[in-house]
Amino acid sequence: MKRLIRKKNIAAALVVLLGLISFAFKNTSTEETYASVYASKTKVLRNELELLLGESRLANLKDKEAVAQLQENILKARRALKQTDFWLRYLEPLAYKKINGPLPVEWETEVFEKFEKPYKREGAGLTLAALYLEEESISNDSLYSLIHAASAAADIYTHDSITILLKDFSNFWFCNRLHLLNLASIYTTGFECPDTKAVIPELLAMMQSTEEIYAAYNESFPLSAVSPAYLQLYAKAITFVQAQPSDPERFDHFRFIKEYVNPLFSLNQQLILQHRATSKSTLDYALNKQAKNIFSKNLYEGQNSKGVYYNVIDPDALASIDKLGKLLFYDPILSGNNQRSCASCHKPTEFFTDTVSTTAFQFDHAGLLPRNTPSLLNAGYNHLAMLDGAHISLQDQTRAVLANPLEMAANEQDIMQKVLSCASYKKELTKLLVYTPQEPVITYDHIVSAITFYYSKFSNAYAGFDLSMQDGKPLATEAIEGFNLFMSKAQCATCHFTPQFNGVKPPFIGSEFEVLGTPADANYKSLSSDKGRYGVNPARETMNAFRTGSLRNIMHTAPYMHNGVFKTMEEVIDFYDAGGGAGHGLQVSNQTLAADSLHLDAAEKRKLIAFLSSLTENVPFEDAPKKLPASTNQELNNRAVG
Repeated sequence: MKRLIRKKNIAAALVVLLGLISFAFKNTSTEETYASVYASKTKVLRNELELLLGESRLANLKDKEAVAQLQENILKARRALKQTDFWLRYLEPLAYKKINGPLPVEWETEVFEKFEKPYKREGAGLTLAALYLEEESISNDSLYSLIHAASAAADIYTHDSITILLKDFSNFWFCNRLHLLNLASIYTTGFECPDTKAVIPELLAMMQSTEEIYAAYNESFPLSAVSPAYLQLYAKAITFVQAQPSDPERFDHFRFIKEYVNPLFSLNQQLILQHRATSKSTLDYALNKQAKNIFSKNLYEGQNSKGVYYNVIDPDALASIDKLGKLLFYDPILSGNNQRSCASCHKPTEFFTDTVSTTAFQFDHAGLLPRNTPSLLNAGYNHLAMLDGAHISLQDQTRAVLANPLEMAANEQDIMQKVLSCASYKKELTKLLVYTPQEPVITYDHIVSAITFYYSKFSNAYAGFDLSMQDGKPLATEAIEGFNLFMSKAQCATCHFTPQFNGVKPPFIGSEFEVLGTPADANYKSLSSDKGRYGVNPARETMNAFRTGSLRNIMHTAPYMHNGVFKTMEEVIDFYDAGGGAGHGLQVSNQTLAADSLHLDAAEKRKLIAFLSSLTENVPFEDAPKKLPASTNQELNNRAVG
């Protein structure tokens, strides 16, 4: 009997083993399905670029029909590109910019700038070629150069170093995550499509192609397949796009993101965790697997608000750091004259800015600071701090402000001495040392980090727009229509990207800078003399460029622009509507904002303001401390809160 059972067990084991071998062979053979779809689609793109390359060298550019034919063929190549966009943008982003770069020259300001200086990159590709054909004086050589760079970049995607990535199922999930984020941020806005009539047709072609990619992936990787629920919702999203007008100004961006893209992103995040997908790409540097949807405040991290306390997770310790940071934020002991605190300019009840002054007084009150006080809310969602991107961390920014003779006019040694002269400060800082073994004695970093941790917590609040996107909370019709204008006709979303509505677009590893032509006065008599980014990274393109700030809470943070030149949001919208400084007649040779009028009417401007109002976050402001820690130095005990 035992022998019979043993034989049956052996037979059963053989069946299982043969099944596993069969599955392994099947998985190996079907893995090629996914790879072959990739090869097929990228081949179509390369062929289209090759045809366009030959035509760009031989076409008679003085013949309107020939130019029109070139433009038509560029659209065909763009359509082929969009059918491969799912992979190309993620697997090799630098090559992608050569195929479809949005700018002639781009200064890289990715997170790697935290470790190396920004560097210049020449743009090329289909967008720039299409724009070039609209210029008055064009040559075959220049057009050929733009297309040749695109063609050479497309060939990179055939290299083994790229195609081998298709064998790792994890890459699929992160390709898809970026695809979904871009559906919410750039694909419907015309950010990199110069022909507005092509935006929605390209979107549809891309989504239909992506659906084919999903099918091929599921056949090749059945153990980590895209779920039926996801596929059904994606199919509904395609149906939605098919039913929408092809005009992006009439496209319902709000419903598209709320009912389809955001839920799809949530499902994709769940599947990333379920299948234990792991990323080795620097593109995923900032993104968080745990974020439940696109509008989660933990979607990505631009800054480490904890500083030296980065590894602290104990709730009691974090509460102590917060309490310490709050006292320091309100304490003028950090200034050179013991009269100015962080809260003097960044007023918590005014959304951590100053809505009274165009620009704040200098330290000695003899003059005004050159720039408007920026809100500290949502500062952590930028990789570079300050409007000119001068600092790579919030802690560096704080150190710079404390040391600036025009702002706080203090120095590290004096601050340390004064703070440690307060017994309660010294006690709290000493108690927290156990959490910073890398810094075993009290340092300036402990003080600075407590401040950045304190004010950063106020960036965790949600706005009405977020709650509508996340939880289906009702949003006023005028605000919804304003968002659709924001994403289309008003062209706001080509610089202010969802979900933070700042200059950080997916995959959220770089901060964008724009030249708007901001005037020195509201009468547009002259251009602001502030050189902006040029002071940090001197180049023609960076002259008068400023980091694109967040529009969250914007209705409560007037005055506006880097110099506080505009007092109302109506003035700001009029500025953009007319085409920035250049549109108002100022000489701004490197302006990145289109100088053409947007032709917004009064009703459309009201709707934009209704949408911007929906970005006001429910920030839980706190009362100021009733008193500050006593010092052994009696002169310091006369200092006032705030």
